Amino acid sequence: MSVHTATVAWTRGDADFLDRRYSRRHRIRFDGGAEIAASSSPQVVPVPMSDPSAVDPEEAFVASLSSCHMLWFLAIAAERGFRVDRYEDRASGTMAKNARGKLAIVRVELRPDARFSGARRPTRDDLVAMHERAHEECFLANSVASEIVCEPVWPDD
Repeated sequence: MSVHTATVAWTRGDADFLDRRYSRRHRIRFDGGAEIAASSSPQVVPVPMSDPSAVDPEEAFVASLSSCHMLWFLAIAAERGFRVDRYEDRASGTMAKNARGKLAIVRVELRPDARFSGARRPTRDDLVAMHERAHEECFLANSVASEIVCEPVWPDD
């Protein structure tokens, strides 16, 4: 078992607060020392109470799933002897009402585009198998109820 921590810190500043027009901007500090600006999504809480330049929880959720998948994919590719030169995923999450009628990220789409070099390159079947295994191994994918779809990009597509 391992424990992972993050510190979320917000201060009111000069806002009245009770009028509900306070800033949703805050900081997130991770256990390794990284810190990011965070806010509610401007799609949920309008600007200026939200900061569109900051990371919102929905974006962080999608990015976390994408990152976890990528890290497993890289490990699997290395294990199979495929040299990955570059990996980019333009992941997205769809928010809608779930089966209980609550707003939720109901679907996450990963669109990983991995590029390889060297004498040994994966076939389409290899690529699909590596992404399937990465999805099966991803701790975060195993932790959520949202549908997660992986649509790998093939270099000739």
